[in-house]
Amino acid sequence: MTIAGSIILIMLGAILTWAVEFDLAGLDINVVGVILMLGGVAGLLFGIYRISVTRRAVAPIDEPVVRHDVYEQPEARRTTVYEERRRYDEPPL
Repeated sequence: MTIAGSIILIMLGAILTWAVEFDLAGLDINVVGVILMLGGVAGLLFGIYRISVTRRAVAPIDEPVVRHDVYEQPEARRTTVYEERRRYDEPPL
């Protein structure tokens, strides 16, 4: 669940808890709203934790990086070049 989805769940739960005055037999809308808000808060905390874990900086390495020149230029290859020559003396058909 993303942070935006969590915020939407919190808003929807708050609307159901405090703004809706609708009664259903066997279902309390206020309890549903509180459950949605708690789920949104849990998702929001998990999303913030996940972002903080992935954005941690990597500690610098004290050892210098040694680069070796292992790539050498390839030898020149013999290539065949094909040329097409046309004579434009003749009129077009």
